[in-house]
Amino acid sequence: MFNQVSGWSPRALAALRIVAGLLFLAHGLVKLFGFPEGAQPGQVPLLSLFGVGAVIELVTGVLLVLGLFTRPAAFIASGQMAVAYWMVHFPQSPYPAVNGGDAAILFCFVFLYIFTAGPGAWSLDERSKI
Repeated sequence: MFNQVSGWSPRALAALRIVAGLLFLAHGLVKLFGFPEGAQPGQVPLLSLFGVGAVIELVTGVLLVLGLFTRPAAFIASGQMAVAYWMVHFPQSPYPAVNGGDAAILFCFVFLYIFTAGPGAWSLDERSKI
């Protein structure tokens, strides 16, 4: 029974890649364009640390959704989330439940997994090999 389930692994990996990419893209849209209105932290100056992070989130988010340059995009996104956690969240408290860094940690390790595992199914990277 479980051997049959393993055939779904490339599609499950693709679903993880696409959903994580969409969520990451959404974070970039908030910081770059203030969309959707009222979402925190809202629009930030482009030439700030948060602005640079927003560009990384937007670009790598799109690349991950498409499955294009997946491994480099995931590696950069993972690194950005590690930096975000240690620079922004950890100084507030060492406890993620207190410092709000849960998402940064989870994004970091999801993207690290995607970097090592590859794009999975439904990716432009895999399509270009045909």
